[in-house]
Amino acid sequence: MIDKRLVESVVNEWLADKDYFLVDVSVSADDSIVVVIDHADGVWIEDCAELSRFIEAHLNRDQEDYELEVGSAGLGQPFRVRRQYEIHVGEPVETQTRDGHKYQGTLTEAGPDTFTLEVEQRVKPEGAKRAHKEMVAMHFTYEEVAYTKYLIKVK
Repeated sequence: MIDKRLVESVVNEWLADKDYFLVDVSVSADDSIVVVIDHADGVWIEDCAELSRFIEAHLNRDQEDYELEVGSAGLGQPFRVRRQYEIHVGEPVETQTRDGHKYQGTLTEAGPDTFTLEVEQRVKPEGAKRAHKEMVAMHFTYEEVAYTKYLIKVK
C-alpha cells in the first residue's frame, strides 16, 4: 500500500513555491489516491494536471499500481482546513454545530482556534413589546462545529 505521508510530502514539495494549499490526501486500501488542493482565487485545471504529473513522476508504478485523482475543494463542500476559513472571511457561510444547530451568516474572522460569524437574529430587548432583527457576532471553536461551508446564494 502506498504511504499517505509519502504522497503528502510530494504534494507539499510541489506546493512550496505556490499560493495553493493542501486540503486533504487520502489513500484507500486498493491504492486509490485522492489529493484535494485549494487557492484563494480558485483552482485551475491546468494546475491540477501539473500536480498530477508531478506526483506520478515521484511515485513508482513498477512497485505499486495506483489510481490518482487530483482536484479542488468543491464550492459547496465543507471546509477541512483552517486556511479555507481564512480565504472565505467576508463571505456568506453556513455552519452546523455538533449539537445540530445551523447558522447562516458572514464569516468575519478566522483565528487559530476560533472563528466568528455575523448572524441576523431576532432579539427582544428588555421592556420591548416586540423582537427585532439584529446582527449578532457568534464565536465558535473549530472543534464544536460539524461543518462550515461556503453558502451559495441564488438571487
